[in-house]
Amino acid sequence: MNLPKLPIYLDYNATTPVDERVLAAMLPFFTEQFGNAASRTHAFGWAAEEAVKQARQEIAALIGAAPEEIIFTSGATEACNLALKGVFEAYATKGNHIITCATEHKAVLDTCLHIEKMGGQVTYLPVDAAGLIDLAELESAITEKTILIAIMYANNETGVLQAVRDISALAARKNVLFFTDATQAVGKIPVDVQADGLHLMAFSAHKMYGPKGVGALYVRRRNPRVRPTAQMDGGGHERGMRSGTLNVPGIVGFGRACAIAQSEMKEDAGRLLALRNRLEAALCALPGVSRNGSAEQRLPHVANLSFNQVESEGLMLRLSKDMALSSGSACTSATLAPSYVLKAMGLSDEAAYSSLRFSLGRFTTPEEIDYAIQKTARAVEGLRQLRVGLDF
Repeated sequence: MNLPKLPIYLDYNATTPVDERVLAAMLPFFTEQFGNAASRTHAFGWAAEEAVKQARQEIAALIGAAPEEIIFTSGATEACNLALKGVFEAYATKGNHIITCATEHKAVLDTCLHIEKMGGQVTYLPVDAAGLIDLAELESAITEKTILIAIMYANNETGVLQAVRDISALAARKNVLFFTDATQAVGKIPVDVQADGLHLMAFSAHKMYGPKGVGALYVRRRNPRVRPTAQMDGGGHERGMRSGTLNVPGIVGFGRACAIAQSEMKEDAGRLLALRNRLEAALCALPGVSRNGSAEQRLPHVANLSFNQVESEGLMLRLSKDMALSSGSACTSATLAPSYVLKAMGLSDEAAYSSLRFSLGRFTTPEEIDYAIQKTARAVEGLRQLRVGLDF
């Protein structure tokens, strides 16, 4: 087997490298076309404004939105905060109840905790062993005070896809807004805000080969018109919903990343699905290895696996010189607690502690997958032998 260049990166759900084509589009806006997009009295500002306009169109085109429905933020976390807190404040006269899910990203869960401290009521729906919510439970949770349903599109740890269109149809029948954190989905699988029936949606550039530090919130303008209260004041930028000088180079990169995704996503997804299945089949053929989450309703490039009698931290330590992996969300990787996502799916502490996430991406090669299979299998066998020795 030909050795790939080491270390191998298999943590694309945490972040992605900037595509060289994206970087090339961004570079002039650091040194040559460095104007402020809000400076409308000279050519430097006009050039920046035009670049932002083009990027807004490219981003909107990827998700089936109107350009005016794209609100730029510093990332998906800020977009989630703006959606949840903004709707909570703007619709306070209608109600104060939000419905979310136990397996949401911390950007949603922690924001919901903040809303509870502000007097809001939040229902946290459970998930089944596949990581999916029950639509009947969602419907029964809706009350006359419910103003928002916040259910993520694709889970960052397992890749599980929720039934977004069924959720949006229910929200429409009940006259409740529907927000989804689609950070892991946009650019990886087809997402269409109109067909999916979304009212608000958060996503980020750095999960789709764009730069870090820039994201967006889709906010529907018609049927119904949604207007979350701004959480950052000072100048009235972004239709008054998010003030602050626009990150022009980042936005240009975001737009280019979306344009590339729109033209290459289908091909990328098919290739990565084959590689993911190859990796998963080989590792699940080992004794005591199982997949976590739905087999069918998930992203094509993600595999979350449990390795019985092997602690994931020890396994990652053995593999860290040659492979970049994760035991869960990059936002909670510093904690020693078992994954709350896997625990919510019914896994025991031991099973959750033995789980690893493999997330593939645009630059993953077959040689890297073959190496990862071989290296992981050896590491698992070595740790199990060591454990047997320690038991004596």
